[in-house]
Amino acid sequence: MGFSLKAYFLVALVVFDISCMVFIKDVEAAGECGQTPIRSAAVSLSPCLGAAGNAKAKVPPACCSKVGALLKASPRCLCAILLSPLAKQAGIKPGIAIGIPKRCNIRNRQAGKKCGSYTVP
Repeated sequence: MGFSLKAYFLVALVVFDISCMVFIKDVEAAGECGQTPIRSAAVSLSPCLGAAGNAKAKVPPACCSKVGALLKASPRCLCAILLSPLAKQAGIKPGIAIGIPKRCNIRNRQAGKKCGSYTVP
């Protein structure tokens, strides 16, 4: 007893669909933050929330160390986080947040580079 042509087609379609999902997941995994999902990278910067929404707020040392480590590992990741919908939902103002590395006196910051429509101070 054999499978009908419809059954073979259905199995092939399911295998193709699964292959596409795996491929797309792998492609999405390597973004501006490397293998770290942008959501996880953003959550790691939670000590910066106050300073990212208020230019007069003192930047906590924990924020400075997290931002410094992020810039060292993946400089473009900070920009991707600041321009993400997640940051907008959290009340982060990219124009203010982009200045955190300078406010932390981080020397290896991307001064003069563009992050969306913002220039890194």
